[in-house]
Amino acid sequence: MDVYDELMRLRRLGQKCALATIVQVRGSIPSYQSAKLLVREDGSMTGTIGGGCVEAEVWNAARDVIETEKPRHLSFNLGQDAAYDNGLICGGQLDVFVEPVIPPPRAIVFGAGHISKALAQVAGLAGFSTVVVDDRESFANRDRFPDVDEVIAGEYEEVFPRLDVTEICYLIIVTRGHRDDMRVLRWAVSTPARYIAMIGSKRKVISVIKELEKEGIARQDLERIYAPMGLDIGAISPEEIAISVAAEMIAIRRKPDSPWQPLSKSIFAPCEARPALK
Repeated sequence: MDVYDELMRLRRLGQKCALATIVQVRGSIPSYQSAKLLVREDGSMTGTIGGGCVEAEVWNAARDVIETEKPRHLSFNLGQDAAYDNGLICGGQLDVFVEPVIPPPRAIVFGAGHISKALAQVAGLAGFSTVVVDDRESFANRDRFPDVDEVIAGEYEEVFPRLDVTEICYLIIVTRGHRDDMRVLRWAVSTPARYIAMIGSKRKVISVIKELEKEGIARQDLERIYAPMGLDIGAISPEEIAISVAAEMIAIRRKPDSPWQPLSKSIFAPCEARPALK
């Protein structure tokens, strides 16, 4: 299996992986400079950098790289450790660069109105692969959304199983009404999506969340919701709202370890303030 073909296949599926490359060689080694090993999220591999203990150590590093999304540089001296006494000792040295391969984040926008149209454009410019979903074919079509990656028209419950939501997905709920928002949000909180946001006033958010809590949805799931959605920049127009939401998505993507929290938590703990980005 070709390493690059497999890398592209994983990107299309929205799966992370790590690519290890021998970037420098000094002396004799059981492989060659530029040799590559691809490690998938499940730990399986394709390609090789020579086998043995070096490859085992690189595999461990690759799992860490997938988890942290941060690259690592490793150096090995094959004549230095008795652990390499398995026929691979050649007396050389090699450096291996292990880099994360992260698929583009995926923004799935539910609803195909004016805000969705603006948000799809802004999210695309910000590097998100965008999908628009609506139950009205007259709105969810290529004429309205010519530049998005996918447009899906259909009943929401029928579409949900087709979306393959992963931790790199951002779900934005801007349907045409309260009832449809509830339909999507009820499903969204059951997914591993990194970001779940819903449009609406704080009063509407409280009403929706309290109703879902009555249905038995766990509070810890509801606390994941970013609502009202977007950074508080005083946005009024669809374009301004789109920019505020895209900015919040970028903040979640680029600063995952920040204290940034969903506003919905304040519904359950009113004294808890939403920290500002620094």
